Amino acid sequence: MLFFAIVYVVEGIGQARVGVIFQPLNYYLKDIGWTPVQVTAYLAILNLPWIIKPVFGLVSDFIPLFGYRRKSYLIISSICAVGAYAWIARLSEPGEFALLLVLTSFAMATASTLCGALLAENGQSYRLSSTFVGQQWLWFYIAIMASSFAGGELVQRLPALSALQAAAGVAAVAPLAVILASLFLLSEVKSRTSRLEMQRTFQSLVTALKSARLYLVAVFLFLYSFAPGFGTPLYYFMTDELKFSQSYIGILGSIASAGWIAGAVAHRWLLRKMPSKALLYVSIVFGTLSAASFLLLTNEITAAIVNFANGAAMMIATIASLTLAADYCPKRSEGFAFAGLMSIMNLADVFSNNIGAFLYERVFDSRLGPLIIVSAATTAFAAVLVPLLRLDDKSDEAIPA
Repeated sequence: MLFFAIVYVVEGIGQARVGVIFQPLNYYLKDIGWTPVQVTAYLAILNLPWIIKPVFGLVSDFIPLFGYRRKSYLIISSICAVGAYAWIARLSEPGEFALLLVLTSFAMATASTLCGALLAENGQSYRLSSTFVGQQWLWFYIAIMASSFAGGELVQRLPALSALQAAAGVAAVAPLAVILASLFLLSEVKSRTSRLEMQRTFQSLVTALKSARLYLVAVFLFLYSFAPGFGTPLYYFMTDELKFSQSYIGILGSIASAGWIAGAVAHRWLLRKMPSKALLYVSIVFGTLSAASFLLLTNEITAAIVNFANGAAMMIATIASLTLAADYCPKRSEGFAFAGLMSIMNLADVFSNNIGAFLYERVFDSRLGPLIIVSAATTAFAAVLVPLLRLDDKSDEAIPA
């Protein structure tokens, strides 16, 4: 539990898509004249490593490095993140640091994949998948809450480029904690590369690829995660239309993260024993209502309320979907199977953000309201798909592949 907390604090600080560098990067690109579509397209390249996560899982499942399937890869990926962010802190052009940002995404995606494998392995063994998911994402959003506040303050107090470089410097320090945690907290039995071990892992991989139910849950997770996103349009709307300060936008990110934390606490104390099917329905209802609530965003107070509510709803949806994914992973190929399901969700997120930005700019003539309505309706549609999973409504029980 402590190891998961440390790794996901680092993820919350170091992920370019959501961490301390996120707002400074968006503001810098906006400051040099980029449009929402251009910004979204630029940031979309950061999703590539998250889409090909099964490759990282496959390598770690099959090939132990220095005798370890998880620990060695975690340490190496963290070293890469430190170096890439330290280099970004010295650059000034988007074209110069694009590949380095992608490298940080590869490093963070690798660490996330390996932690996902550890979650699936231990979650099934102890029947605590939802508890482990809640632990990871609780600390992830505690870190994002701090990162959002820090990023907003950097943008408010420094020139755009200086804020970006300072945020990169902060992000360069964080992965050092993962290196230490991997060395001193992660207990992993040494593995050897042998024909018998590779044969067993390959058989498990074949089982995963032949699982009809695994494909069914993959399709569900894609559709469940896909709704035209309005994150970048919302940032432009709050900056240009509502005239929010960059500091307050950073505070809103912290408020949303506080909502995620509240959602994690609510799950741990109120929803943890809820059957899988019921939890999915609850998450869809909350997700639909929270997305629609952005129609009420008119000032700083309503912005704080809807961001908090959306954060809580998104946390419950995340726990519901990731628990479902973790319980479908066959033994010995947990890294590949869990990463594959997560990649499906990340791919849906890429389509969601880019389609949302396109609709906002080209179809809805930079009006946020119609985009919010379409997003909420798409989220609600996921309720139609839940019966297709044929869940047995037994909480905390592994579902056979």
